[in-house]
Amino acid sequence: MRYHLPLRRIRMKRSLASTALALVLGFSALPLAAKTTPATSWDYLQPDRDQVIASLNVVELLKRHHYNKPPLNDERSIKIYDNYLKLLDPSRSYFMASDIAEFNQWRNQFDDLLKSGNLEPGFAIYRRHLTRLQERLDFALAELAKGVDKIDFSVDEDLQVDREKAPWAKDRAELDDLWRKRVKDEVLRLKIAGKETKDIQELLTKRYKNQLKRLKQTRGEDVFQAYINAFATTYDPHTTYLSPDNAENFDINMSLSLEGIGAVLQSDNEHVKVVRLVPAGPAEKSKQIAPADKIVGVAQGNDEMVDVIGWRLDEVVKLIRGPKGSTVRLEVIPASNPPTDQTSKVVTITREAVKLEEQAAKKKVLHLKQDGRDYKLGVIELPAFYLDFKAFRAGDPNYKSTTRDVKQLIDELRAEKVDGLVIDLRNNGGGSLQEATELTSLFIEQGPTVLVRNADGRVDVLADENKGIYYNGPLAVLVNRLSASASEIFAGAMQDYHRALILGGQTFGKGTVQTIQPLNHGELKLTLAKFYRVSGQSTQHQGVLPDIAYPDVMHTKDIGESALPAAMPWDSIRPAIKPELDPIKPFLTQLQSKHDQRTAQDPDFLFTRASIDLSKQLMAETTVSLNEVKRRAQQAAIEAKQLKLENDRRVAKGEKPLAELAKEDEDALPVEDKGKPEDDAYLSESGHILIDYLSLNPSLAIH
Repeated sequence: MRYHLPLRRIRMKRSLASTALALVLGFSALPLAAKTTPATSWDYLQPDRDQVIASLNVVELLKRHHYNKPPLNDERSIKIYDNYLKLLDPSRSYFMASDIAEFNQWRNQFDDLLKSGNLEPGFAIYRRHLTRLQERLDFALAELAKGVDKIDFSVDEDLQVDREKAPWAKDRAELDDLWRKRVKDEVLRLKIAGKETKDIQELLTKRYKNQLKRLKQTRGEDVFQAYINAFATTYDPHTTYLSPDNAENFDINMSLSLEGIGAVLQSDNEHVKVVRLVPAGPAEKSKQIAPADKIVGVAQGNDEMVDVIGWRLDEVVKLIRGPKGSTVRLEVIPASNPPTDQTSKVVTITREAVKLEEQAAKKKVLHLKQDGRDYKLGVIELPAFYLDFKAFRAGDPNYKSTTRDVKQLIDELRAEKVDGLVIDLRNNGGGSLQEATELTSLFIEQGPTVLVRNADGRVDVLADENKGIYYNGPLAVLVNRLSASASEIFAGAMQDYHRALILGGQTFGKGTVQTIQPLNHGELKLTLAKFYRVSGQSTQHQGVLPDIAYPDVMHTKDIGESALPAAMPWDSIRPAIKPELDPIKPFLTQLQSKHDQRTAQDPDFLFTRASIDLSKQLMAETTVSLNEVKRRAQQAAIEAKQLKLENDRRVAKGEKPLAELAKEDEDALPVEDKGKPEDDAYLSESGHILIDYLSLNPSLAIH
């Protein structure tokens, strides 16, 4: 869902541009002292005229057109400064306290500097970052040169791995000790993962040398993009600057569906993390990649695997993309691994574009027995909100769309005399806003479906203008953390009209609208509107909260809008519909009680809850032991717990237990991949809840 407003490109007067350049060239603030004489001089990295003008354009566009229009003042300056430091050194492993003391001269000045087009401080900080990064890579290589086999893993010492709020190193000696431990930890992780000493030496040496080589290829555009994004993303995480090179790859962190693997990727410190999978895309169909997995290597076909730890997101994407029909191999560290376990797997994927028919709605019939009676429930699985715009505009009467396909499936399910309907929106990342509105119209009499509030405060109402309900029987909507955008609009409308039970997990929470504004140099992706449900509640940040929640292994800390820094908050506006008596609310307590009783001994629900508890325990650990005996014992204990959880689930379901986790095969695939809808624990439970509701409120029965 993307809007484009006819915003005029801001034309800077020549005198203003010249003044800005003069300010940069005549910069008189205190220069950063050269602490060392690095092997590489970064003085060639200087802002140019196009970048200065582009920065002034960005300042003006944010001032005039951003949804919030927050002031660019000293308070914003501090946010820019903190954001920039976090962007450059998120683990506080490069800069020293003395560097930060020098940078502090600009802490309250970035607002004035940006307004005047003075980019020099941003470039100066980045140049220092490159110096420190080069020093650390040189140090790591020197440590490796001593020989991996010479590292003493019997010493009882720890490494702090969560350093987001750690104090800056007071001097070089403290940084050296941190990096000695970092190198030791990387070696130990690979050693425990089963790699030979020689291979570890070769891999890490090659990794650091490649990072050093890429470091020396840094361009002024890299610096400008980082600095301007540190500024833009203080407004919200979706307002970003795209350099001329990246402008053609718009929203590179949102989708790789065209001639790629079909995955949503984002940077996660030195790694590239999978955020979600595009429905029916190559990665999703492989069943070997999951959200929060980390991609650490990329290879073309049978070529040598390229280590991509420490690479920029756009560089990794370029490696992953390729001609349709070609293969790419990804080395992936599964999110299910304990934090100390770097065991990876290699996944082979054939690149292809996602076909519309593969994302089309599908139906199943769920057969359940409850209270001595057999029930049939229709299930419509909806991977995306799609519309064949080309066929629609050409007047093709048989054009494909979500709503048309769902109507046909409802007719087919009616013919099978189902007792109710479940719309499965799990992992549905959205799509056509028009289709979200059209689909809503099938289940309500008439009325608004979603509100769009613009930066000027104007609220546009999208509505169902057609009278009549196409399906008025019992309805449940199943969602999870990866149900986003159009999925949230539909689920929110079903909840606000009290038309369906919303079941599953808290949805993603992206409720903002962006547009692309061309600049003289690159483009600005700008947040200019916000979605609201007909009840007046925003879908932003909070998403849609289910009536009955299921345990979700995807943590809101890692996945979702609320996991993004500077995410715009949840709020509400005047509702578009009058509050009506909620027919579901009186039964929610009973429905929850029956759900709790039913799932208290359900193997899949027990497994998921126990897995979440174990994951929380592991995530709470902020240090790791560098003693090999202790580390292996910790690893073995974690794996034993994971194996017990898995085998408890298997035995309870009458399946053969595993001897070890490494022996997992196709029998260990998630239950929803086994074909029968009754084997999908969450889908089956949704059916039982809908039957409960039907039993408590017989007036819902289909006549």
